[in-house]
Formats: sequence, structure tokens, C-alpha cells
Amino acid sequence: MKLLIIEDERDLNLSLTKLLKTQSYSVDSAFDGEEGMDFIAVSDYDVIILDVMMPKMDGFTFIQELRQSGSKVPVLMLTAKDTVEDKITGLDLGADDYLVKPFEFGELLARLRAMLRRDNREVLTSNIQLGPVTIDFAGCRVSKNGQAIELTAKEYEVLEFLARNPGVVMSRDKIREHVWDYDYEGDSNIIDVLIKNIRRKLDESSKESLIQTKRGLGYVIHK
Repeated sequence: MKLLIIEDERDLNLSLTKLLKTQSYSVDSAFDGEEGMDFIAVSDYDVIILDVMMPKMDGFTFIQELRQSGSKVPVLMLTAKDTVEDKITGLDLGADDYLVKPFEFGELLARLRAMLRRDNREVLTSNIQLGPVTIDFAGCRVSKNGQAIELTAKEYEVLEFLARNPGVVMSRDKIREHVWDYDYEGDSNIIDVLIKNIRRKLDESSKESLIQTKRGLGYVIHK
């Protein structure tokens, strides 16, 4: 899952980015609303974590422009102001949830999970069954016929992204954007290598690959 943090407090921004990456999220960081707009113009996100008080463009203005553009991406607003008026303003402008600073990281994770479930209940259940393959989203675990399959972190993230979008053909660029941060500069064929490794681990003795190739378009998983 890919997140965008828009927070002008540099230490908090960097700390959240680091901690969320340990939870297998792909995270981009912006330090004001205008920079956040630049990010969403070129990338898709599952959730935006948005501070209210920022230079150049505050959180209220950001979310107002975001919703006016037609975007429905879930937004979790952060604020140091624990006032009813701020909460009402944020929610009325289109925020999905509100978290007052200071907060516990565990609470932030719980809020994110709840927002993601609300956003797409069908594919954001605790696990999904794809033939003999079971993906446990909560535990980031994969098994086949009850036997654990060891995937690297990036192999799992690619598999999860495809599994959360069943029937949707994902291009290599779309997978790369979602699994890595915006400034990733790796090998151009990294997606093909990861897909090959996943297939080697999951498709042994199977007649058909779990991940299908759509020539010239990308990859897809069908339920």
C-alpha cells in the first residue's frame, strides 16, 4: 500500500516515514501542501496523511482542492489543535478521519487499517484465497496448500498489490510507482525479475500461473 505524508514538522515527517516503511508501506513525503499537490499529480496513493497547519498551503486548502479535483483518496488529518471546530471543518471539507497530536504510532496504524477497510471492503479483508494460495494481509504471510511460502519483502508487496486489485491489469510502471517511493532509481526490469521469482515460488506443479502476463500491458491476477 502506498501512502503520502504531508507534514511540515520535518522530524515528525521523517519519523512517520521511517516507521511506516517498517510496516511494509511504500511512503512518499511532502513538507507543505503545494509539494503534496505535485506528488498527487504524478502518483496514486491509498491514503494521504495530512497536517493542518503548514506553510504555502494549509491542510484545509489542500483537501478542498483535492476533493474539487474529483479525488476520493482517503485522507487522515493531523492537527495540534484539539478543537471541535477544526474537526468539523476538516470533515466537512472531505477528510475521512482526524488524529490529534501527540498520538501513539499504534493508533495511527489502527486508523489507517480502518480507513483502508472502509475504502475497499471486498479486497481488504484479513486474507484472500486464490486457488491453493492464501494471502494473509494482516500478517503479510503467503501459503500454498497450507504450506508457508517465503517471499522477500518486495516480492510480497508486488503480490499483494496485484491481489488487492483482482482482474485489473497493472503496468510495470504502475506496480513500480505503488511498491517503491517516488525517488526510486533501480533497474528497469526489476518488476519482471520479482514476478519471475514469485512465480517460481508459487507456481511449482501448477498448470497455470497465478500471475498472468498481458503482453504489452502488464500483469494481472484473477480471483
